[in-house]
Amino acid sequence: MEPTVEQMRSFYGLCVRMSNLLQTIELTRYDTRTQRIVVLIGETIQVEILTNGEQIIQ
Repeated sequence: MEPTVEQMRSFYGLCVRMSNLLQTIELTRYDTRTQRIVVLIGETIQVEILTNGEQIIQ
C-alpha cells in the first residue's frame, strides 16, 4: 500500500510550513498497518496524516 494523493499533498504542505518556521523534520514514516504518515518535528512534535489528508498534531 502507498500513501494517498491527499496524504502526500498534506505532507508537502506540512514540510514547507515547518521549514519556513526553521523547524527540523527528524523522522518520517509511512505506517502500513494504520495507513498513516507519521512525522516527528524537532524533538517533541508528532504529526499523523490520515488517508484523507487530515493532520493530527500531538
